Amino acid sequence: LDWKNGPKSWLRNPMNTTLKELSHSKPILVSACLLGINCTYRGDSNLHPAVMQLLSRFTIIPICPEQLGGLCTPRTAAEIQSEKVIMKDGTDVTLHFARGAAETLRLAELYGCKLAILKQRSPSCGNGTIYDGSHQGRQIRGDGITTRRLREAGLAILSEEDLDTIKAGLK
Repeated sequence: LDWKNGPKSWLRNPMNTTLKELSHSKPILVSACLLGINCTYRGDSNLHPAVMQLLSRFTIIPICPEQLGGLCTPRTAAEIQSEKVIMKDGTDVTLHFARGAAETLRLAELYGCKLAILKQRSPSCGNGTIYDGSHQGRQIRGDGITTRRLREAGLAILSEEDLDTIKAGLK
């Protein structure tokens, strides 16, 4: 795999890429909500069948950066506004999100993870698409706080939506 052209360069020819190649046979960090853990801001999950299939093939490390950063579940929705993370009620939770990103990176380093599969559009885990900060449901290009931190540390990042795009080796 050619990582010199950016973390998503493998998407140019997705049929030649497998999760095994991306993970380098190391544990994979996965947003806990995608595994059916009730940790979203609403207090429910975002269970994703393709992510669940990974459990039988890979060692998975479930993470919820918001909880690792000290936020409760359920909690008020938050979105990135400029460089801050602001809840719908106006509360600035930037430090919680930064702490959650740091703890997630610590887990990645402890377990030797090279790949993370994170929840698309989340202010922590969004990968290429996040909400615009207006709390009106509008999406913009951008990455969540944890995604940025992990990518800076050299991890490859996928979203649950990417699993439908690449040859995941699940068959």
